[in-house]
Amino acid sequence: MKFLMSLSAILMSVSVMAAEIDTNASTFKWTGTKVTGKHFGTLPVKSASVKTDKKGNITGGEFVLDITKMTTEDLTGEWKEKFLKHMKSEDFFHVAKWPTAKLTIDKMDGKKAYGTLNIRDKSEKVTIPYTKKGNAYTGTFKFDRTKFGMIYGSGDFFKNLGDKMIHNEVSLDFNVVVKKEKSKKLAENN
Repeated sequence: MKFLMSLSAILMSVSVMAAEIDTNASTFKWTGTKVTGKHFGTLPVKSASVKTDKKGNITGGEFVLDITKMTTEDLTGEWKEKFLKHMKSEDFFHVAKWPTAKLTIDKMDGKKAYGTLNIRDKSEKVTIPYTKKGNAYTGTFKFDRTKFGMIYGSGDFFKNLGDKMIHNEVSLDFNVVVKKEKSKKLAENN
């Protein structure tokens, strides 16, 4: 009993730092490739919450990306509209059913972040290399779109696609900017 009371007192006295992410300055840029080239654009951050240690380093968190506001930067006019409509359709992100994607970070070791990517209600573990400079975390990670049910144009699922084949791997470049920090008692989160 004394042990439980001591443990409870220790937990109540531990401070957990929370950081506010600057969602306007933070970016997630996607790149998808195909046999004949590539397309690229952005996925806006809808919301973000992270925890930090006493030194202000991010130790975990969650990023919600707004797929409904996905952009493409390599196309214009009618082709841009057609492309985005197709990306938001059932062939790819199916935003009518799943308008957001979520990246959850469980642990960070100073060089890599470990967590889960959730797209279309399917989850895959990810390991993300990153660099911290000032209050910004930058890096690139890749995921296989077919693991999230986006098999359209994949050579693994369809034969004789020729130059219509779309590669499975999608690259995400990120720049996450910490706005400010605020202290919260661990006991308040329980």
